[in-house]
Amino acid sequence: MDILSADIEELKTYLKELGEKAFRADQLFGWLHKNGAVTYDEMTNLPASMREKLNEQAPLQRAVIETMQESAIDGTRKYLFKLHDGYYIESVFMRYQHGLTVCVSSQVGCRMGCRFCASTIGGLSRNLTAGEIVSQIEQIGRDVGERITNVVVMGTGEPLDNYDNLVRFIRLCSDPKGLGISKRNITVSTCGLVENIYRLADEGMPINLALSLHAPTDEKRQEIMPIAKKYPLRDVMEAMVYYFKKTGRRLTFEYSLIKGVNDSDQVVKDLSRLLRGKNALINVIPVNPVREREFKDTSRPETEAFKKKLEKNGLHVTIRREMGRDIDGACGQLRKKYIETE
Repeated sequence: MDILSADIEELKTYLKELGEKAFRADQLFGWLHKNGAVTYDEMTNLPASMREKLNEQAPLQRAVIETMQESAIDGTRKYLFKLHDGYYIESVFMRYQHGLTVCVSSQVGCRMGCRFCASTIGGLSRNLTAGEIVSQIEQIGRDVGERITNVVVMGTGEPLDNYDNLVRFIRLCSDPKGLGISKRNITVSTCGLVENIYRLADEGMPINLALSLHAPTDEKRQEIMPIAKKYPLRDVMEAMVYYFKKTGRRLTFEYSLIKGVNDSDQVVKDLSRLLRGKNALINVIPVNPVREREFKDTSRPETEAFKKKLEKNGLHVTIRREMGRDIDGACGQLRKKYIETE
């Protein structure tokens, strides 16, 4: 029994099988997902005999904090978690004026192959369970001693490549008997897996969807993101528009700005043509240099100039606040460094 991934109804069924009262499911769920309990012994309002059964038959396999780096610049925290089978994942805690945000991983590694990203080096090892994804939030919340209000599924992995566990995770962390995080405060980032964008739109969950765009044409996008060879930009954009129509949630297009690759005046024209007239936000991200890759980041003045050019074309643009660069802030950097030194 993967008890960390179970919802309350599934817990009721399971506890009945163990000979326990169904009402205990609410108590158990609260301990797991509101309090982030790491052992059954913490659950003092559950009978000792029940805790013993759970210990034997449904061991808690939480992601455990292995190490943490805290930025001296802005207080961002980068967490490295060890999973029960020895794999490592990472998460980021960020403090904003609008609340406390955790960026979680959805897979161990990634198979999308984006050339600027450390997460994909080494490929995909396995998917995370819903319980392993939500554990990242719960353990960070316990560590900082504050309530997490916002979640971004934008760490290691492609969330829509782990679709069923992603949807289960969203329902778990938004359950008011657990973390109670509003679905409107949950953002999922995708490289553009078209069929699963449509599926997500039809789930009836008003979460935010962000597309890793990074280039305005198929030719340029395929140079940066191999997965783009499978999903033409026209199909991806049609799916994103469908998502907006179904959910009413404004779309975000993430744009990792890479010096000399996707920052030209022609790119500005193509990007403006692609997104003009859509209810969209372009989030420009100065690329975080990765040792194994040749890509270089743009300077702050260059990034500001790129933003102004897009705004002159009627687009809504923000520049992502750079956080945690002094602590291996980019996705996959801390995990890779840790594995290399073991």
